[in-house]
Amino acid sequence: MIRELVIVSGKGGTGKTSIAGAFASLAENCLLCDADVDAADLHLLTAPEVQQSSAFMGGSLANIRTEDCSECGRCRELCKFDAISEDFVIDQLGCEGCGVCVDLCPEEAIDFPIQQCGEWYISDTRLGPMVHARLGIAEENSGKLVSLVRQEAMKLAEQKGCGLILTDGPPGIGCPVIASIGGATALVIIVEPTVSGLHDMQRVAELAVHFKVPGMVCINKFDLNEEMSLKIEAYARERNMQIVGRIPFDPIFVKAMIEAKNIMEHSPESQAAEAIQGIWKNIMNSQSMNDLGIKDLSKVIL
Repeated sequence: MIRELVIVSGKGGTGKTSIAGAFASLAENCLLCDADVDAADLHLLTAPEVQQSSAFMGGSLANIRTEDCSECGRCRELCKFDAISEDFVIDQLGCEGCGVCVDLCPEEAIDFPIQQCGEWYISDTRLGPMVHARLGIAEENSGKLVSLVRQEAMKLAEQKGCGLILTDGPPGIGCPVIASIGGATALVIIVEPTVSGLHDMQRVAELAVHFKVPGMVCINKFDLNEEMSLKIEAYARERNMQIVGRIPFDPIFVKAMIEAKNIMEHSPESQAAEAIQGIWKNIMNSQSMNDLGIKDLSKVIL
């Protein structure tokens, strides 16, 4: 049985990737997956050596064949994004790829080729094999790329006999997050002790409930506002979510990142590192991780 643990947060900057990197040092027989394709940064802590690179194709852009165009103006009337000039040249940055002009062109003079939106990789790291990706600048279809990365991670885990996939998920509650949690064994929600942090955690928790994925809560920098930390824990208990632990504020995280290391490699004797070790034990001993197996990721629907 291959299990998948996804590390998520309601917003960026909560320490999600730093904690995921630390978990990677503690995990056994683990495969890493960076599903935050819009702003991937787990590679900064793992120094991956790319073994395989593949193009990610997704979405199309219209292109008018001028030799076949009668300049009837129908496409310009239909385009809601004003992406077609008076001389019937399509602005590739302005085109949203909706395809209306392609379908309704009376001369069928508009091509609609699929575009390369990014790349995905299989790499070796000092912490184990890793599947990750890079979405192109201003490109869309990040949810599809997340699903692809997770599916490839599952295939690689089966090939290498890895029992655990550790996924660094994207922040928020949008399409990439939905694509990263569907079918997962469990989530760890990283939250900071602020009013907005509690609100963001609530939204992620509701998303997890909707997709029937068990969620656990980890409070980072809990000692900066212990009153708010108690409120977060109270909410978690109300929703029957396990509180796996608290991590104190520690500038050592920044020093570790500067050296391209996770905190377990840089300062294993620090209070923060000790807290993370305890949290990892709680996660691995949790009912969520031991009762449920990973589902078929090919059936995840965006």
